[in-house]
Amino acid sequence: MKSLMAPLVALTLLFPAAAPASAPKATAAKSKSKAKARPKVVAEAPPPVIPSPAAQRVINWVMGDHDNRGLPWAVVDKVSATIFLFAPDGKPLAAEPVLIGIMPGDDASPGVGTKTLASLGPAEKTTPAGRYLAKFGLPVAGERVLWVDYATSVALHPIPKDAGAREKRRERMLSPTPEDNRITFGCINVPQAFYARQLRPTFRKKGGYVYILPDTKTLEEVFPRLHTQVAGQG
Repeated sequence: MKSLMAPLVALTLLFPAAAPASAPKATAAKSKSKAKARPKVVAEAPPPVIPSPAAQRVINWVMGDHDNRGLPWAVVDKVSATIFLFAPDGKPLAAEPVLIGIMPGDDASPGVGTKTLASLGPAEKTTPAGRYLAKFGLPVAGERVLWVDYATSVALHPIPKDAGAREKRRERMLSPTPEDNRITFGCINVPQAFYARQLRPTFRKKGGYVYILPDTKTLEEVFPRLHTQVAGQG
């Protein structure tokens, strides 16, 4: 898939693996002899994550119009089950897999934010699309979470421990395809390491914007300002 914006193509390359420690001098000669007898196996680097055309269009719009208003921001592509994290100046920080609501759909059901999880019907377990000012707030199970939309109880957080093993959420997140990434009640689950080391420090101070792409509506229906883009720039 061809990227429309070259600087954003190799998001995963921003975090190269740490270089292995050098061998002690006493064993250097021994290691060298072993290397001659056995071919060296070099692990292949994972392929770079390239935003889908829809995600790239939203990224271009946010960066071009400075729609994030000087705050960090993230784009959640529900179709590819991927989140792209950016610094306030638009610098790509990370691209990671996510888990989203079980049912396709871009609107939250009326009153869904006042219901318990157990009382939600199948059609209500959606991750609504839109532009949200996300901030850390009231704790859930004793831990503060990044609320994407507090009114509809949509938060962005790591995989819950109680549901993780039972629903094989980690396995779903690590699978090579996005088809099995629909498992939540509407919240967005992200990898624990990504949440702790990148997302939380980036959004902790003032929050930031989260743009959730649609899976049933058009981009223009969810993000009306895309209509103002000049032809050829999106």
